[in-house]
Amino acid sequence: MKYIVALDQGTTSSRAVVFDEQARIVAAHNIEFQQIYPHPGWVEHRPEDILNSQVDALKLAVEKAGIDVADIAAIGITNQRETTLLWEKDTGKPLCNAIVWQCRRTAPLVERLKQDGLGNVLRDRTGLVPDAYFSGTKLQWILDSIPDARARASRGELCFGTVDCFLAWNLTAQHAHVTDATNAARTMLYNIYEQRWDEEMLRAMDIPAALLPQVVDSSCVVGTLDKRILGREIPVAALAGDQHAALFGQGCFAPGMCKNTYGTGCFVLMNTGSSPVRSTHNLITTIGWRVDGKPTYALEGSVFVGGAVVQWLRDEIKLVSTAAETESVATQVPDNGDVFFVPAFTGLGAPHWDMYSRGTIVGLTRGANRSHIVRAALESIAYQSTDVITAMENDAGMKTAVLRVDGGASANNFLMQFQSDILNTQVLRPRVIETTAMGAAMLAGRAVGLWTDEDLKNLQAADREFTPQMDEYERRRLLHKWRRAVERSRAWAED
Repeated sequence: MKYIVALDQGTTSSRAVVFDEQARIVAAHNIEFQQIYPHPGWVEHRPEDILNSQVDALKLAVEKAGIDVADIAAIGITNQRETTLLWEKDTGKPLCNAIVWQCRRTAPLVERLKQDGLGNVLRDRTGLVPDAYFSGTKLQWILDSIPDARARASRGELCFGTVDCFLAWNLTAQHAHVTDATNAARTMLYNIYEQRWDEEMLRAMDIPAALLPQVVDSSCVVGTLDKRILGREIPVAALAGDQHAALFGQGCFAPGMCKNTYGTGCFVLMNTGSSPVRSTHNLITTIGWRVDGKPTYALEGSVFVGGAVVQWLRDEIKLVSTAAETESVATQVPDNGDVFFVPAFTGLGAPHWDMYSRGTIVGLTRGANRSHIVRAALESIAYQSTDVITAMENDAGMKTAVLRVDGGASANNFLMQFQSDILNTQVLRPRVIETTAMGAAMLAGRAVGLWTDEDLKNLQAADREFTPQMDEYERRRLLHKWRRAVERSRAWAED
């Protein structure tokens, strides 16, 4: 029996999952790490926390599995996207904390790009919209803020990378400085149509090309694991941004197939095949994955705060003690009591793209209670996802017949039923909801010949289907109220 280990480095934790040849989970281990908030709207991670938690998770998952390390065929890496790191090439020492994808500190730099007339150029080259979400202005901010950093970068002394790149550098004995096409596509620096770093965008953000990694396929061997970690060199055979890995792990191999991952944020991707679709509804055109040098494109819409609203309920205002408790609390009331919660803690993503929106609860009355607020928080995840999917359907010119779901919050049956109701679409939850990790494993197994492309189509099985049960009048009424609530959250933080 051969095994694949997927390293799933996320926003709040690092996870390692051991899969067998039938893509069944043998063992897994998860390690949370600290979130750092230096100023309002700023989010950072310590690079050493990212690396150490991921290495420890790998060791402990393999130990739990009780397998011989010699039977591990490959390791695949999937990662939180856009989070930006900069380190010294000679020592590997980071120059500063990682700037996390959620961080809004570079909003003024984004505004400058738009004022310089580069908004349309950026979309035409990278498929993205100008936003502080992406890596480019984060890197620009670091180079602006650290004395001599830009000069050192120009001399080839520094390495930039997203989390996949940082892990590949540190985990491989060869210090491979590589990123895959899916992660490169999230930087605002990569031309997704010509498959190269874009010189005009580099000039616009004053970023030296010398610090950029080599862009490789999502499924390929980039190096071998440093033998000091597990006692043996193992091929590191996949790199993919978490949402792209989930699209692959859900088996969305044909154009028109769609998935939503309910993690810290929610991320909807639709496979559009070998031809990119340019959105007219404020969605992102991106690379789903690249194998054998050929990109598969996707449309994407991002919800910044999905499962994170449940963390907020648990950690900040103490309405629940565990995330799982939200399901029972929400069902203690028959409806939301006309309470709507827009969790725009770090702005609104697609299709609104409002960096200045902030969290808003509307409709409170004297009779509103804990259950109404918890229910409204869960419903907000489905409403935001519906806004994205509706825009996506309009762009692609097709209705989503089945929404494939995954991520931690997809285990919440109330949320999944409400998602089916408010979207008026069947929702399919797979047997393995860790499809981010599964996608990384599938890409790695493909690279080392463990699975063929035909094998990959048969690895995922269904767990449960949710079908719409809400009448059309109620659906329209709720969506109308939701959109009114969204308008009340807009532009709150704008001067």
